[in-house]
Amino acid sequence: MGAVGMNSKSGIQVEDIDHLGLVAGIIDEINLVEQINQLLGQHSTEKVSAGHVVKAMILNGLGFVSGALYIFSKFFEGKATEHLIGEGENNV
Repeated sequence: MGAVGMNSKSGIQVEDIDHLGLVAGIIDEINLVEQINQLLGQHSTEKVSAGHVVKAMILNGLGFVSGALYIFSKFFEGKATEHLIGEGENNV
């Protein structure tokens, strides 16, 4: 089990990334998010880009295979999403 953070006394929150860190790294290495965003384009009113949605769906599919689609957002609770998907308000 992978974790991000140090300890609770220093004010740092520890979150799991498990094997998903490797998957997210490969997605970043092949620039999948950027390729999807380039092909589909981005609109200024988007809160989440299509590329980041696809990345989130891949991570969800590889880490939460027994869960129903309607609890998709529950999968990311307790996960270090800024490390897996990326920082910023335009991400999941």
